[in-house]
Amino acid sequence: MSTRIRCEVRDESPVTVVRLSGALDLGTTRAVHEVLDRCLAAQPDALVVDLEDVDVVEPLALSVFAAACRRADDWPAVPLVLSAPPRDVAAWLNETTACRVVPVRRDCAEAAALAGTTAAPRMRARLEPVAGACRRARELVTEACGRWNVPELIGPASLVLSELVGNVVRHAGTPMQVTLTLRRPYLRVAVMDGSPADARAATGRDLSAEGGRGLMLVRELTQRWGSTPVGAGKVVWAMLPAN
Repeated sequence: MSTRIRCEVRDESPVTVVRLSGALDLGTTRAVHEVLDRCLAAQPDALVVDLEDVDVVEPLALSVFAAACRRADDWPAVPLVLSAPPRDVAAWLNETTACRVVPVRRDCAEAAALAGTTAAPRMRARLEPVAGACRRARELVTEACGRWNVPELIGPASLVLSELVGNVVRHAGTPMQVTLTLRRPYLRVAVMDGSPADARAATGRDLSAEGGRGLMLVRELTQRWGSTPVGAGKVVWAMLPAN
């Protein structure tokens, strides 16, 4: 991380707060982007970025927040709010596309309150890499889809989540966190594990390979899926249409 900017991450469940301090310019946006991306991959209910101690050297660097907000809105459907920008930074935000994409509030408390009210419904469970994990994942889908009144998604979402969980049991062998999120038009399912090995679907050339065939099914049943590094492991996610 650049020494010219500090990114302090605080877990204030259900909201994660990232407090920035130092110089924000085109040279330090990469460090900020990496921290925000890592926080989003952990799938908090909401993400607040505190700008009170930021010195914006190049206004164009504020586009890093618009990019993060667009990414968060797609997956993992986490609302992002900026808080407490200095007067000059607030003026620049009003003149850029960032303010039209990312909501801004005058202090962290207001930002956290807004983020909390716009958070999508989520359900989480911690699972061990044991034989019963896939069954528990299917039970979680049934419970979530019943609570959110989308019973038509129980079948496909159960199949997709079972494959993602089974992949962890077979290959990663670590404890995992399962997360389901409903923000229409998609139901998002995700499994975070402790293995850094990238998840890769098999292709027509390697159908005889040891792994990857379950992920082929995930690819066919979902609108989009992917694997994102987080901490020492990764999160594998998928999006199912929920019209």
